[in-house]
Amino acid sequence: MKKIILIYLTTLCFGFGSVHGQTSDFYAVDTIQELNVTFEQDNWRYLLDSLRFNGRDMLLADLEINEKTFRDVGVRYQHTGAFKPGQKRNSLYIDLDFINTSHEYEGNRNIILSSALRDPSMLREVLGYEIARRYMPAPRANFARVQVNDEYYGLFVNIEPIEDTFLERHFQSSEGALFLSRPRTDEPEPEGCKSNINGTLQYDDRARCYLRNFNMLSESGWDELIELTRILEEEPEHIERILDVDNTLWMLAFNNVLVNLSSYTGQHSPNYFLYQKPDGRFVPMVWDLNLAFGSFKNTGNGSDLSLAALRELDPLLHADNPDKPLISKLLDNDLYRKIYLSHLHTIMREEFDKGSFEERAEQLQKLIREAFVEDENRYYSVENFDNSLDNTIGDRSKVPGIASFMKSRVSFLKYHEQMRIVPPTVEEIALQRREQFSSEMITDFKVRAKIEKMPKRVFVFYRFDEKADYREARMFDDGEHNDKEANDSIFGAVIEPEAGARQMQYFIFAENAGAVRFEPHRYMYEPMTANLDELNK
Repeated sequence: MKKIILIYLTTLCFGFGSVHGQTSDFYAVDTIQELNVTFEQDNWRYLLDSLRFNGRDMLLADLEINEKTFRDVGVRYQHTGAFKPGQKRNSLYIDLDFINTSHEYEGNRNIILSSALRDPSMLREVLGYEIARRYMPAPRANFARVQVNDEYYGLFVNIEPIEDTFLERHFQSSEGALFLSRPRTDEPEPEGCKSNINGTLQYDDRARCYLRNFNMLSESGWDELIELTRILEEEPEHIERILDVDNTLWMLAFNNVLVNLSSYTGQHSPNYFLYQKPDGRFVPMVWDLNLAFGSFKNTGNGSDLSLAALRELDPLLHADNPDKPLISKLLDNDLYRKIYLSHLHTIMREEFDKGSFEERAEQLQKLIREAFVEDENRYYSVENFDNSLDNTIGDRSKVPGIASFMKSRVSFLKYHEQMRIVPPTVEEIALQRREQFSSEMITDFKVRAKIEKMPKRVFVFYRFDEKADYREARMFDDGEHNDKEANDSIFGAVIEPEAGARQMQYFIFAENAGAVRFEPHRYMYEPMTANLDELNK
């Protein structure tokens, strides 16, 4: 088991320290972007409809973004289920460098504008991605007012594409295999392939069996994807060789808490990316959160669920389902299950348990209300929009109010038996400092913490470079590792810096018989830091 912890945790967070702080004004959440599209053709709607049905060709246009003009960009409707021919307000994909390869806006070469179908609040994607980014690599998103040929086309959600710029920012490379799970359920299964595997990552040994379920967006990668599914099926004890387990558990926990079932967790397992990082491991990433917060209602087991059943969705949904191996194989591992539940608890507590979610939703709706009211092509009435935080909208689709839905969801989770298992407590974290007036300098990082609630193992994970992998050091309560007296609940470890390192990032992991605890909870983006120069002052 120690080997699992070492492999799982020492390969965390490659380069995350510098990634998370980067922002772009084009995706600043509290802003509304202004986009103006100009087509030469008056029948541009008909032409875009035709192109949507006949492949991925684009219609030339001029584009103005916040008063900056780009000539000859490519425009098409998004290839999503929200598209309807003749609809006044279809989602758009804009390729800035379609003709001129030097075209980019703040480093962005492509633009995705979501029409937010089945979301009367207009907030599901913006809020969903904002939450996801705190725990895993995920797109940025905000709002955009779009004009087409001098007419207001509508208020849209502006979503960062998962393409080269995104991958390079998060993983320092865009050269790895990249896939999008997009099962084409209207097409027949290839002969000789398993039935109904969709995007579940069930193993089949022929690439053609994956073609119906995944879009390969890189030049190659089928062999790598097949190997991922093979190891998941046949050698799950070695899954950390080819899968970033931590990010996967964060994604699964996110899907469950937010009842994001238009995802791996739901019917057909669509709408997630898989990217193979430079270290050879795949990392999954959420995508298309338009139906999160209970708007999509099918788990893949039987009929659609009622809103009451969605609020009480089992936190261990699919844990025993062999048709969802990414969940069942990982959660069959005791440590991974504990970490998954810890992540689920962290998201629940930090995002929804203190009323901040409702406040944030109200703030964003206030920001966009005027633009929504002016949008005559909108899907929902202004009354629906105003009631969309607390009330169910629609007689047929029954889209739950996101604030009231999540309040009930969190109330259920807080008292679920799996969520009431008490983890270790981690307190009084400190590093030894140079004593006042002492000439003896501190040369090692001597970490100490008070750990209670029956810990059986405690580790400090550390690195001297934010782009390096974490390494582990066992912490002891034996009176011999900078931990005061034996069996006093004070655990300690001594870390020797290497190659002249003067600073360190670190976090603490503690495990008892039933649960685990990370401190800080968002260790992947906000680890603790220590500096020898500061310790010697």
